[in-house]
Amino acid sequence: MNSSPSHRSSVVVAELGPTNTGKTHRAIERMLEHETGIIGLPLRLLAREVYDRVTARVGEGRVALMTGEEKRVPARPDYWICTVEAMPTDRPVDFLAVDEIQLAAHRERGHVFTDRLLHARGLKETWFLGAETMRPMVQSLIPQASLKRATRLSQLRYAGHRSLKSLPPRSAVVAFSADRVYELAEALRRLRGGVAVVLGALSPRTRNAQVAMYQAGEVQYLVATDAIGMGLNLDLNHVAFAALSKFDGTEPRELFSDELAQIAGRAGRHLNDGSFATLNTLPELSPRVVSAIESHRFPAVRSLIWRNASLDFSSPESLLDSLSQAPRHNAFVRVERADDFDALRHLSSVPAIRDVATDRARVELLWQVCQVPDFRKGLFGLHVSLLRETFLQLTAGDGKLESGWLSRQVSPLDDVSGDIHTLMDRLAAIRIWTYISHRPGWLHEAEAWQERTRRIEDALGDALHERLVERFVQRAARRSARRFVRNTAQPAAGSDSPFAKLGLLLGEVAGTDGAALTEEQFVQRVVDATHDAFQVDASGIISFEGEPLARLVRGKDRRSPQVALVESEVWTGGARRQLERRLVALARDLVTEAMGGFPAESFAGADRSGAARGLAYRLAEGLGVISQAEAREQWRLLDEEARERFRTLGVREGQRFLYVAEALTPHALERRCMLMALLHQRPSPPGVPGEPVLEVAALEGRDARAFGYEVLGGVALRIDVAERLGEALRQPQGGRQVHALMQELRLEGGLHRRILRELGGPTAGAPAKRRRRRRGARPSAPAAVPGGAKGPPAHAGGPRSPRKAGDGGGSSGA
Repeated sequence: MNSSPSHRSSVVVAELGPTNTGKTHRAIERMLEHETGIIGLPLRLLAREVYDRVTARVGEGRVALMTGEEKRVPARPDYWICTVEAMPTDRPVDFLAVDEIQLAAHRERGHVFTDRLLHARGLKETWFLGAETMRPMVQSLIPQASLKRATRLSQLRYAGHRSLKSLPPRSAVVAFSADRVYELAEALRRLRGGVAVVLGALSPRTRNAQVAMYQAGEVQYLVATDAIGMGLNLDLNHVAFAALSKFDGTEPRELFSDELAQIAGRAGRHLNDGSFATLNTLPELSPRVVSAIESHRFPAVRSLIWRNASLDFSSPESLLDSLSQAPRHNAFVRVERADDFDALRHLSSVPAIRDVATDRARVELLWQVCQVPDFRKGLFGLHVSLLRETFLQLTAGDGKLESGWLSRQVSPLDDVSGDIHTLMDRLAAIRIWTYISHRPGWLHEAEAWQERTRRIEDALGDALHERLVERFVQRAARRSARRFVRNTAQPAAGSDSPFAKLGLLLGEVAGTDGAALTEEQFVQRVVDATHDAFQVDASGIISFEGEPLARLVRGKDRRSPQVALVESEVWTGGARRQLERRLVALARDLVTEAMGGFPAESFAGADRSGAARGLAYRLAEGLGVISQAEAREQWRLLDEEARERFRTLGVREGQRFLYVAEALTPHALERRCMLMALLHQRPSPPGVPGEPVLEVAALEGRDARAFGYEVLGGVALRIDVAERLGEALRQPQGGRQVHALMQELRLEGGLHRRILRELGGPTAGAPAKRRRRRRGARPSAPAAVPGGAKGPPAHAGGPRSPRKAGDGGGSSGA
């Protein structure tokens, strides 16, 4: 690997400072100002949190989540939220960010962060976020980077010794082993009545449920490992250390002052001050350490962990040699040890593997197998044996893993019985098979295995969360079995309320084993559901699996509908929080559909011209459609490059409107009318948006353009039809097309001529030659007047597109 950094990015920014400075928030905002982006984060849980925030802004249809265990990739994502290891480095994006870059000095993970510092770049802009201690290294390795100093938004103060009994509400106790975490959680439960638990070894599903329970206020205390130290945004006022040393993978050692600060800094979010302390079983922190933490001053990082990325796959020995290569830059220290390297060294000595790994393709495959993570962290020999069998199967027969062998490995893990430790062991094991199931080309029926391993992992995660709740949360504070049991009266039989079936749903929905779903299981089904799983009708009722779940309600404007859960008292606080997050993202998707997918946020950056920002804002406000009078001046001020960018995003210059082409499809118009109905708190006018032409009176005095219509010649013509007529009038041979469109609209002659005149073509579209009526012949019956036509095409002349999944609205939009 060339140790000099890449220079593909036009701008490189390094924003360095302590915790609670808003660095990650600013990076997210900046990413959304670009059309495409990737952000790499240090923890799976933090990646999920950022994913939730981004999808609540732009919808799930535009955002991918990539971690070692979770992959949510829509058809055409614009933004990728990833752990640093899972970043798709071969995907070109405008903006790229890496968070917590001081981890480049981490003994085990550091080489990945170092590689991203050296080589990961966005096409237009790159941001590196981390501690101030990285300033000298960034200056040395990336001299062209613009360095910014971030200051903490709140004060952090030392509170001395604390006993568990004296901890204030909204406190976290931090330990560095699972056994110690459980011991402290049990003690806090006895003293305070309930506690949430967060460990790195928990599945994402379990951790999300525990964090949601704490964030919703169901419990006031959290016991965690140092996993909460990496940017996780929790409502913490106080952090108490239960230990000041930890096992770092090689040996026990004392925590460095900057590591203590990283964890203590989780206390006090935004403008709220925070405090940190040690439990009274520990000695007090020294004044020097306290001063360093409170003032955020620590020794600079002087070396980074590095591993050669230019690998030689000609043989296993050559691969080992290239991985062992020493760095050529004095700022780098070669990684001491790594599981994948140790596995490769061991497997390379096995005769059966040496006999097979004789060409480049087989050696590359061997390296891929060695990189299967050992989530169990048990006896390394057992993991290497698993890797050996995996490689030999992949290089024999048809090159796939044997289904019978896979089943024998996976089936014993499909068991939710046992205590917390047993469930955690099974979770760690199934995570290996989940990882393997996603390796391309390794399995027969890979999708079926992915579904099976995920189902087992989800079931184990739910069971583990239940055990944690049962053990560490007093049952009196929660519903007895956390099943779907309504606290309110059941709806009367025969009720026609759209929510009347909810009470029945809460006791009838069954899981895969036939038993009633727990609250967590049902909520997770909703959280994991794709856009297609929801139905949204014209009045904004959101249904899931055929039953009403929530409704959209009026927001500050039509682009900001809010979500109200059906019978919100049915859910616990943590469940409400998760459901609302998912449904807010769904609401953003619905608004995006109404706008024809136009990414207005990508024009918000300060580097965009005022005309481009203003035009994008107007298009967003108009849900993808604005009049030429509104757009003309800003469009004129754009340079040709900016105009072309708008065009590539689907923006078209019509005769009367500047519009996003997809915003005039039937589906988008239905979404537009739904949003207008929510804003006005009354149904859309009859016939909107299905009828291509309406009497003006049918709009009941409401703004025609807001519903996708334009008043022309005394009638309201749907904008897509008006634009097609206007486009035909521009064409030298468009008369026949205009005539055909007007016949479809079934307008009487006077209206016909007035509409064409207002569109700029008073005679265009009329038949080329007018026949003289014979004397005595009866005149033909006049065409129907708008509103009285029978059977006109529902979307005459309108752009046709397949109906999108998840749409529950009727074609009339009423």
